[in-house]
Amino acid sequence: MANHVSSLKRARQTEKKTAVNRANRSRVRGSLRSLREAIAKGDHTAAQEQLRLTTSALDKSVQKGILHDNTASRYKSRLNARVKALLVKAA
Repeated sequence: MANHVSSLKRARQTEKKTAVNRANRSRVRGSLRSLREAIAKGDHTAAQEQLRLTTSALDKSVQKGILHDNTASRYKSRLNARVKALLVKAA
């Protein structure tokens, strides 16, 4: 355990920051999971709505430093392609 005042403060700050990062990462993962489930069910309208929410969550995670910009772009691109393929398959 830390002994100096500054290291005690740093430990407290790290705990708070870790909790925030964990919550944000969990929200993104949950959103991705929901979208993948909607795609698996084959429901295009639900998948399209969930894609909108997931894209927003990914963009927010980039702003907060949880994900790298290119990683979020890759996720969005691949998920959008899967949702479009779902529409083509339905038609």
